Amino acid sequence: MLFRATKYFLVYITPLVVFLSIYLKNYWSFSAVVMLFVCIPILELFSNASTKNLDKIEEEIAKHDKLYDWLLYGLVPMQYFLLIYFLYEVTNDNLPFYYKIGASIAFGIACGILGINAAHELGHRTTWYEQLMSKLLLLTTLYMHFFIEHNRGHHKNVSTDEDPASARLGETVYGFYFRTIIGSWRSAWHLEAQQLKKKNATFWSIKNEMLIFQIIQLLFLMIIGLVFGIKTLLLYFLAALIGILLLESVNYIEHYGLRRKKTADGYERTLPIHSWNSNHPVGRLILLELSRHSDHHYMASRKYQLLRHFEQSPQMPTGYPGMLLLALIPPLWFKVMNQRIELYQQMQTNSG
Repeated sequence: MLFRATKYFLVYITPLVVFLSIYLKNYWSFSAVVMLFVCIPILELFSNASTKNLDKIEEEIAKHDKLYDWLLYGLVPMQYFLLIYFLYEVTNDNLPFYYKIGASIAFGIACGILGINAAHELGHRTTWYEQLMSKLLLLTTLYMHFFIEHNRGHHKNVSTDEDPASARLGETVYGFYFRTIIGSWRSAWHLEAQQLKKKNATFWSIKNEMLIFQIIQLLFLMIIGLVFGIKTLLLYFLAALIGILLLESVNYIEHYGLRRKKTADGYERTLPIHSWNSNHPVGRLILLELSRHSDHHYMASRKYQLLRHFEQSPQMPTGYPGMLLLALIPPLWFKVMNQRIELYQQMQTNSG
């Protein structure tokens, strides 16, 4: 059982490559890009997807094995180390501009994979310290409202037109970016207003978490600008934006074209059929099983190491990194995915 936990040390490949991208003051600063968008997609293209699930005994052991938690917690100080190191290095006026762009993209990848993906896992936990770690990670990519909108909004409205993070059939990833980034931020304000009403609290209240998040992020930006300068602040903005676009690209591929049926009470319950799934091994390990997304939405409380494969879940042709590349070329994306949706809908009709 030890191997089952230690295999997730592969998640630390990302911070290692990001560190090397920042450390090497030349064109190697683009190493993280090559890893995410070239090496991993190629590996997954020639690797077999595993549909194996833990049995009941294995699941019970994994559920109580703290090594899985410590692997996750370790990503928090790692992300903050990379943040400070990145800011320090790109402040150096003697370094070439192309290096600074490469380093910014590298840290942006860390923002997406560590700052948001690990925060996503921690945000579903119930302890105060795990939720605090989630917010600390989201701060590094200026996306703290994700904590509110994802947990209270996305999981309730997923795979419906009411969810800004569920891509519609025929929608390009570029159009989705605008709709989901603006819509998710507005949704978080709306959800927080509902929460304040229940608590009989006013907008200008310490209980207004959205307001607190905006203040914290503004102070965070002021500190970076004052300590490291405006040029570095702009490079940090670029990195944070890349992290946000990575997250929203993943959102795009996770629910594209899938919709829950309307009922008299609203919508049918979220089932494994309402999320695209991928069992390709490299992406699964590096992204903490995010690609087993069908089970995550079916039962959001399940920890990453326990997520299961369901035969009825719609399957992606490759892993998340490869699907991200495909999404960036809309004609190819539509050709591959729209056909899969049609076939999947036919299967659902026949089985029904």
